[in-house]
Amino acid sequence: MRVPMPHARVERRHLLSAAALGRAAQPPRPAEEDDGPALDAVSGRILDATPHLLIVENDDGQEERLVIAPWATAWRGGPIPPDSLPTGSRVIIRTRAGRVADCVWADMTRMTGIVLDVRGRRDLTVEIDGGPHRGRRTIVIPYRSTGRIRVRHPKLEPGYLFDAIGTVQDGTALAQVPATSQPPYRASAVPAPPPAFGGTQTRVSGTAVWSDHADHGAAYPMLESSDTGCDQGVVPCTRLPFLSLGSMLFVRNVCGRRAASVPIVACGCMAARFCDRCVDCETSPRGRIVELSALSYVRLGGDLTKGCFNAQVGLG
Repeated sequence: MRVPMPHARVERRHLLSAAALGRAAQPPRPAEEDDGPALDAVSGRILDATPHLLIVENDDGQEERLVIAPWATAWRGGPIPPDSLPTGSRVIIRTRAGRVADCVWADMTRMTGIVLDVRGRRDLTVEIDGGPHRGRRTIVIPYRSTGRIRVRHPKLEPGYLFDAIGTVQDGTALAQVPATSQPPYRASAVPAPPPAFGGTQTRVSGTAVWSDHADHGAAYPMLESSDTGCDQGVVPCTRLPFLSLGSMLFVRNVCGRRAASVPIVACGCMAARFCDRCVDCETSPRGRIVELSALSYVRLGGDLTKGCFNAQVGLG
């Protein structure tokens, strides 16, 4: 179950907090060091796919025609030629130079949560708790994917964390590749954060991941307001400052040299339970510091099949 995010409330909170604290309502521009290639992203459904053109109905109901780059790739549970994408597939398309499709991810989903139950011998049916914003979810690990999943999730049993990437097909969520190595501790035993947060530290380093939440923006693990539905008992292993719903969060993809300020639209209390690292280009410090919507993640240069990038965050 997905809980819709309150767009109007988030925008109003941002404007009010900016006025109260004397900050500009518009986010700052990225620094010169964030000079990675110009990227954009489109999400919607495939209307038609030819060897040279993708026709998509975007989320606003408008038709968009995108030229397929000669080097373009696509993924739908595995590599697939872009012109073989089925009509009706839900897609996120990374674009370059305006209307050139560079990479396409179809019917993608991410399954992150605490294992509640595991059933089956060949195809495994797993029930996970995705936290207060996503609720419980039943997923299937197909037999052909169980070896790959179990290599990086050896404790596929109640109480341990689970994080996989896959597709939704005929209404069933199929876990096909692990998004991370499973933390060795139980979900209720997150390692303690460092003893102090440096007050002069303007940027915090760690891991950025993506999730299925529909709103453009980010879920952040340390929200101060009690009306956000956060699990107040979960403290991430990275020492983060408290922020509020509607704040603008500066996010920098360290490896991709891209940065943007995105609104905080939800609490990332499930991300707070993962004290892992990302090895996108170098090894990041431990801890997930932001959970981006898939669209925001792609616009910052992330690859949905990799599941993370090394990041820095700060107040936007």
